[in-house]
Amino acid sequence: MDVLFYLIPVSLTLGAVGLIAFIWTLRSDQYDDPDGDSARILRDDYDDHPAG
Repeated sequence: MDVLFYLIPVSLTLGAVGLIAFIWTLRSDQYDDPDGDSARILRDDYDDHPAG
């Protein structure tokens, strides 16, 4: 039972760190994709063929 006194604060701290990191990535615009996958697939400069 004594281990819960260690595990609960550790898990809450790790959860808070993860939440803060996620919020930081949202605020720093790391999920913005102006072209988007739907427009990128139609472009000709992205080609699966090797350069020859």
